[in-house]
Amino acid sequence: GFEAPDLFCKWAIEYGTEWECVEGQTQGQTQVDYPVDGTTAVWQHPVDVHFAAKAATGWPRLSVEVWNMDAYGRADLAGYGCCFVPTSPGMHTLTINTWRPVGTLRQRFSAFFLGGNPQLKHRELVADARDRYRLTTAASGDVSLSLMVVLKDFAKFGVAA
Repeated sequence: GFEAPDLFCKWAIEYGTEWECVEGQTQGQTQVDYPVDGTTAVWQHPVDVHFAAKAATGWPRLSVEVWNMDAYGRADLAGYGCCFVPTSPGMHTLTINTWRPVGTLRQRFSAFFLGGNPQLKHRELVADARDRYRLTTAASGDVSLSLMVVLKDFAKFGVAA
């Protein structure tokens, strides 16, 4: 799991040029959860987004940034993660494995003594893994979510979902 229990999540739905958001917000942030048992943060944050698509290319992805709050109220990166929105209709339970950049030895010492884990300069690396192989990362924790997917008229246009 994550190193600290007091967590919040910034999320974004990223999608291709053939998709259009017709209703809802494609990014947001949860509240900070201070779990009583100190083990699992629960956000219960609703996401209601409606898309229109001209093609199945550029299928939506959900990317997350998990942050923890320290004793001084400072936000520190806990991990990044990403997953595709399921292509089949119905209720889905997804687990997003998160990771964070390890950084140089100097950055690790700084993070240990002063706080402030290394962060990505280019956030698009979270959803697009083509250049991520150059990073040294460490596993952070998991984000579990329940997601209801409703598809309309995909079969009508020859798209098997």
